[in-house]
Amino acid sequence: LAAEPRVASNICWAFSSLAEAAYDSADTGDDNAEPATYCLSTYFEPIIEKLIQTTDRSDGNQHNLRNAAYEALMEMIKNSPKDCYAIVQKTTLVVLEKLERVLQMENMIQVSTDRAQYNDLQSLLCATLQSVLRKVTSEDAPSISDQVMSALLRMFSTSGKAGGVQEDALLAVSTLVEVLGDNFMKYMEAFKPCLIVSLKNSEEYSVCLAAVGLVGDLCRALGQKMLPFCDEIMVLLLENLGNSTVHRSVKPQILSVFGDVALAIGPHFKKYLDIVMNTLQQASQAQVEKTDYDMIDYLNELREGCLEAYTGIVQGLKGDGEQPNADVNLIQPHVGHIMSFIEHIALDEDHSDENISACCGLIGDLCTAFGAGMLPLVDKEPIQGLLTKGRRSKATKAKTLATWATKEIRKLKNAS
Repeated sequence: LAAEPRVASNICWAFSSLAEAAYDSADTGDDNAEPATYCLSTYFEPIIEKLIQTTDRSDGNQHNLRNAAYEALMEMIKNSPKDCYAIVQKTTLVVLEKLERVLQMENMIQVSTDRAQYNDLQSLLCATLQSVLRKVTSEDAPSISDQVMSALLRMFSTSGKAGGVQEDALLAVSTLVEVLGDNFMKYMEAFKPCLIVSLKNSEEYSVCLAAVGLVGDLCRALGQKMLPFCDEIMVLLLENLGNSTVHRSVKPQILSVFGDVALAIGPHFKKYLDIVMNTLQQASQAQVEKTDYDMIDYLNELREGCLEAYTGIVQGLKGDGEQPNADVNLIQPHVGHIMSFIEHIALDEDHSDENISACCGLIGDLCTAFGAGMLPLVDKEPIQGLLTKGRRSKATKAKTLATWATKEIRKLKNAS
């Protein structure tokens, strides 16, 4: 790693591959468990230290060396066993120190080439921060979260910020939200202005897309505690859907996030129900030119977004008790349209596996919410064909949801 940049860069890539191979070959005893140790454990600390030194090399911008060193550092952290956890914790603090040092340089940068390198460095540090945060346990996360959040908030507030850096900062916040769960609530007041600005950023759609994804993460982490922030966020999401300058790739994600909001705030979603259901009805009627494969993929994403929204709304208003909440009846007038939308997807030979599993899940949810009244709507050839296709699917999710929905229908038939 101390050799010339071309050689050192290749050594970094070798460490990336080695880390993954060592982790994959480690004995976990259980498929998804993190291994207790692996063949690199005794060498882990010196490798990490040397990679960190390599990221600071003055010739790091030659042969992509700095990027390769950070990439290797991330792979080593990501593929680390339990007995290397203390070193991962130490690395978290090193990355934070480096990020804080970089942020202090903000006002000294005059030349545009320096600015580009500075932005790249911030992005690399953000990505590295994500990989260490993913490894930090939920017990240890609160002890570093203040430091992490204050660095990220400074990244949003510094002037001349490139979209790529903001996107990376949003993704780092997402990771912190996942690790902290509802403990993230204490940062919401300080962070909300950054989220709002990012949701309004229609010029750099990757920033807007990351912000929309983060709204979903926040809903899953905070649940009912999201309520005070929902009015402002929902207005912006609806505005983005109607704004022709917002990149089309953002729109399916927004539809899907309506479902996350409904699941988080449950019966409180009623006040948004009419406008959201009208929006979903319009989106579900979209058509594209069948000769354009990109547009066919986009249509499937749009439909998946609608289906995920409907699913979240049904589950959110139904509640998770034995008996459905009365609020779910507010969806009753829309059930006919939802089922004809599912039929339309079933009859479209270009539908995706994701469409099938989302349709099957929604059919099951509607049956548990509305009972025997659903039987005439599901007892139709296209719906039964879709469920059969789902049960035979190679995709596990589609198979599981189709089997469950079929059982729910059978229960209703037996009860009537």
